[in-house]
Amino acid sequence: MQKNQGIRVGDVVRVKPGVRDGDFDIDMGGWQGRVSEISPLENLICIDWDSLTLLNMPGAMIARCEEEGLGWDQFYLESSEVEPAAARDTKADVAKAVRKLQEEHAWDYLGEKGSGIARVLAGVKADDEWAAFQAWETHLRQVLRFPLAAVEVAEYQEVGPLRAGDKVDVQRIIEVVDMYGVIVAVRHKRGSYHFPLCDLEATDKGSANHRFVQEYAVWFANR
Repeated sequence: MQKNQGIRVGDVVRVKPGVRDGDFDIDMGGWQGRVSEISPLENLICIDWDSLTLLNMPGAMIARCEEEGLGWDQFYLESSEVEPAAARDTKADVAKAVRKLQEEHAWDYLGEKGSGIARVLAGVKADDEWAAFQAWETHLRQVLRFPLAAVEVAEYQEVGPLRAGDKVDVQRIIEVVDMYGVIVAVRHKRGSYHFPLCDLEATDKGSANHRFVQEYAVWFANR
């Protein structure tokens, strides 16, 4: 077992050429960061990647890490796999890069649905819920084809004329409101009503409408 070559917490190190990430089969040679932890017994060091490494990291790698619940902003390597380097940024730059990537990949953990959600919300700030609702309204007006048949109430309803399992036809989008999101006009055998789209499900899983409605409902539940 080799010693840690005098590496200390806080040192800047660069990954030597040819070192690969075994999980993703990616050559990490040249990746750089700061040592945040040292495990002398196992001869391992934890590297917090710097901002340049983070911003040039393959997006597919970050997406898979999010989907599988793995970290992507740091990595453990043997001390023999790195060499000393000069800092290329500040810790503030790292924090800014991490925030940027967290926003870009916020929905990756949801897999394919997350990819659809991310496309709708591209360019929308993570903390601007009203802008997100407006983006969904614009998107759904473009992609849904009305009337939507084979739709049912998917969520338990404490009040109102409709109940979980009721079959409805969706006629059109009415508006967006703060608490309930996109409101649609629906027709049921007992009458016509205004109803939150997030509580509906298109039951024809082979239709595009099913995917679009489901993506919106998943976003609404996890926003």
